[in-house]
Amino acid sequence: MRLDQQLISGMIAPGTRVLDIGSGDGALIDHLFHTRQCDARGIEIDMREVTRSVAHGLPVMHGDADHDLAHYSDDAFDYVVLQRTLQAVEKPREVLRQMLRIGRRAIVSFPNFGHWRLRLQMMFSGRMPMNTVWHTPWYETPNIHPCTIRDFLELCEAEGYVVDQWLAINEAGDRAPWRRSIRLANLFGEQALFLLRRK
Repeated sequence: MRLDQQLISGMIAPGTRVLDIGSGDGALIDHLFHTRQCDARGIEIDMREVTRSVAHGLPVMHGDADHDLAHYSDDAFDYVVLQRTLQAVEKPREVLRQMLRIGRRAIVSFPNFGHWRLRLQMMFSGRMPMNTVWHTPWYETPNIHPCTIRDFLELCEAEGYVVDQWLAINEAGDRAPWRRSIRLANLFGEQALFLLRRK
């Protein structure tokens, strides 16, 4: 499992109902089921990943975060997870609204476009930056709404979401020691994780 998935798992209470949006190969769902006894299921847009997950006995459906969340009833889940997918959806604001309608809490992880290396790459090369998270050319990337930690917090404030927990990490696996400072986390954190709820 990726580091962000391990940290997400730690934010989820045992025995709860979880929907993982953009579940990929189902690694997080499998982990939650076996280690935290969660009723975990997923939605994935890539049919190959859905097939792979179902072949391993995981409850994953083919679906699209931008259109299919509206079919779920209010408070159907305790947690709704969006891992590294926020920047790839068409309407991030609406997806977050739906997540916090169908779930009591939302967990969101995303690559932080405000990281200092990305800033330097753009400044000195004049081209779209690439690293281990942003590793595809601009014309092939699924990332259509890149954001920074500060951008995300501003959206949460505008929408009235409560941030119960957040942290910034780097790809090497270290939790950023500056996680109490948004400005430093925005500069040095390669990935961000947020646990949200409605007021």
